[in-house]
Amino acid sequence: MFQAPGLMSRVSGFRLQDLDWKLNFSILFLMAASLLSLAGTSSRLFHKQILWYALGIILFFFVVRFDWRPFVNYRGIIIGFYIIVLLLLVLALFFAPTIRGTKGWIQIGDFQFQPAELAKLSLIAVLAQFFSKKHISIARVSNLSASFFYFAAPALLIAFQPDMGSALILFFVWFGFLLISGIRWRHIFFSMIIFLAAGFFMWNGVLEGYQKERIIGLFSPERDPLGINYSVIQSKIAIGSAGFFGKGFGQGTQTQLGFLTEPQTDFIFAAFIEEWGVLAGALVVFSLIFIVLRIIKIGFNTENNFNRFVCLGTAILFITQFMLNVGSNLGLTPVIGVTFPFLSYGGSSLLVDLILIGIIQSAFIRKI
Repeated sequence: MFQAPGLMSRVSGFRLQDLDWKLNFSILFLMAASLLSLAGTSSRLFHKQILWYALGIILFFFVVRFDWRPFVNYRGIIIGFYIIVLLLLVLALFFAPTIRGTKGWIQIGDFQFQPAELAKLSLIAVLAQFFSKKHISIARVSNLSASFFYFAAPALLIAFQPDMGSALILFFVWFGFLLISGIRWRHIFFSMIIFLAAGFFMWNGVLEGYQKERIIGLFSPERDPLGINYSVIQSKIAIGSAGFFGKGFGQGTQTQLGFLTEPQTDFIFAAFIEEWGVLAGALVVFSLIFIVLRIIKIGFNTENNFNRFVCLGTAILFITQFMLNVGSNLGLTPVIGVTFPFLSYGGSSLLVDLILIGIIQSAFIRKI
């Protein structure tokens, strides 16, 4: 095989059987569940999701071919990608059209993408590179401050869109890296004080009125049942009326009659359960949990710190998105527009997730 000098020399072939197919089959199951749900709610989005899956799988196989271990030494490339994402976030904040109340989509012709999704990828990459070098001395104030800046810069830009869901996910990724690195409890306490102070600032200076209402509605589920709590109430009805085996394909009343809002994205979990039942919903949940555990196992089995931190960062990303999405469907967390990995409709989030899986499969193939 031809190998160019530099980074391209890290490209190598692989056999399909070398991949972790336990991880792949779990992801394919969620993809199949997504298509099954979308087929019953939106033919247009069903066909678009197939195209996104096809593009994502192509990107996945492209990424798997690279050996990503040496990237711990290519700090300039990772920081360069991080800066490009910051510039895209600034561009979206000032020039993007307002879609669903946020300025988070950059549109080029008929193509749209969310820089916030790229921010999740860039943050995991930059923190993986940073912590792989600094994890022993992470307790130093200078290192803590640097890691906080990496998180805070994109998070603030995203919060001003406003997209509190993505900003919150970035926080959990950063905080998860701190916990993984064995940071001392007093530093965790200090970090939580910073988070609470930032939350106070966001509440008083950034959050829109409807976002505050959603948080208040979480603690007052009976408040405004036709307004701020409407979606959660309909989600609970959809899940509660599903039974063990569901109502059948295209037979979900809350979904098909339009009572359940955003059944392809924010509330696809409720829409899927309504038509396919609690048993199918449990399989979806177990599949996501298995994916997270499998990623963690791959991370522990690799001896390269960069790959290890990418694995653990991806696990944190997926479990956070899962908990916020399912939590909002059950009325346990605010509705903040977080997708269910591999299940919700969406192009930007899906492509980023499959790129991360490609890096993880690359680590699995090379073992070290």
